[in-house]
Amino acid sequence: MALSALLFLYRQVLRVDVPNIENIKRARQTRHLPVVLTREEVKTLLSNIEGVENLITSLLYGTGMRLTEGLRLRVKDIDFSGQGIITRDGKGKEDRITMLPEQLIEPLKQQLNYAKSLHDFDLA
Repeated sequence: MALSALLFLYRQVLRVDVPNIENIKRARQTRHLPVVLTREEVKTLLSNIEGVENLITSLLYGTGMRLTEGLRLRVKDIDFSGQGIITRDGKGKEDRITMLPEQLIEPLKQQLNYAKSLHDFDLA
């Protein structure tokens, strides 16, 4: 795409002939299509995962977050009242806001309460 833009610039805008473009290496085409699971496959997958792993997997599926975004998630990034999640330093080093699925609010609150009680126990 960038090569096409440069060729257009030189040929159409600057009116300059570009010699020897046959030797220019083009970007490689992807050789495979991404795998997308059906809803039934996702339900089967989630029904076979338990505990925190299920919560993380459900978050990834339900919010569209990438794996690293889900694993870096912090308490302050979750907005229960606005039903949103802020993902920081994602693809392109950009922050973005994504929706928080309603069915994950209660499990997330339970996980946060569990983590807080564990932290309080460790402090004691």
